[in-house]
Amino acid sequence: MRAAIALSLRGQGRTAPNPNVGCIIVKGTVVIGRGWTQPGGRPHAEAQALAQADGLTDGATAYASLEPCFHLSPRGPRCVELIARAGIARVVIAAADPDPRTNGQSIAWLRAQGITVDTGVLADEARAAMDGFFARQTLGRPAVTLKLGLSLDGCIACGDGSSQWITSAPARHHAHVMRAHHDAILVGRGTWWADKPRLNIRLPGLEDHAPQRILLGHGAPPDGWAIIDDPTRIADIEGASRLMVEGGAQTAAAFLAADLVDTLLLYRAPIILGGGKPGVADIGLPSLDAAHGRWRLVDRRMLGVDAMEVYARARAG
Repeated sequence: MRAAIALSLRGQGRTAPNPNVGCIIVKGTVVIGRGWTQPGGRPHAEAQALAQADGLTDGATAYASLEPCFHLSPRGPRCVELIARAGIARVVIAAADPDPRTNGQSIAWLRAQGITVDTGVLADEARAAMDGFFARQTLGRPAVTLKLGLSLDGCIACGDGSSQWITSAPARHHAHVMRAHHDAILVGRGTWWADKPRLNIRLPGLEDHAPQRILLGHGAPPDGWAIIDDPTRIADIEGASRLMVEGGAQTAAAFLAADLVDTLLLYRAPIILGGGKPGVADIGLPSLDAAHGRWRLVDRRMLGVDAMEVYARARAG
């Protein structure tokens, strides 16, 4: 299942509005098929894995990071039917599908066909890998990552506004990889006026993957950009299940104050600016106590001389 979840990450930022699912088919001790949801949402992971294992699937076990689809679609057959036709004997599912068109129906249908179904295997990990899909289904909006490149004293620029570069090349390259895992990237109008960011992906092999560019502000957007006038309007961004917010301090504060940030992605450079521009403006916390218990560290690593930290928003339930 961990391998299936790892495969699902290959589709992150490319499959909206479909989930980025991973699937592995095993017969005995041999992996005979692998698949992950392809760009645009089709083919599904299960269909891809079954096609790779064609002719070998009778009595095999399929591991899927999400409950296989149950609803009919003009774009392709239901995955549950493909699984049954292939003679799969057992299906192991990480997370149930919150989409009401499936939502437990595939599990019940497979069992009715005499197929063994096990559920809940590494469910939290699978949901984290498909956070954009789950956010759209349960919250009605994209999952939001707030990315900040900071000095040790929490600044994103010198006092005169110069900010290239706070972090080193390895951290910047990693940030471009993370851009590729999002459907859209947002900046505030102040950042756009100051830096005219391209928000593209400048890494070999990823140049053709261009997330939507979103501006937070008022008025007409620049050519090739879309605009929203309030963080709460992110639900209106079409074709986006994962949104990265890149700057600046007022924009970061607006999303944090609205409690719309699901993941904090921090790159910390070993420098002190002193009197620089802070990474986050006032978010209106009523007291110091209110700041505690909101964030949970989920990853930390070194990227050259810089430290990367990832925090998940700790929410009830």
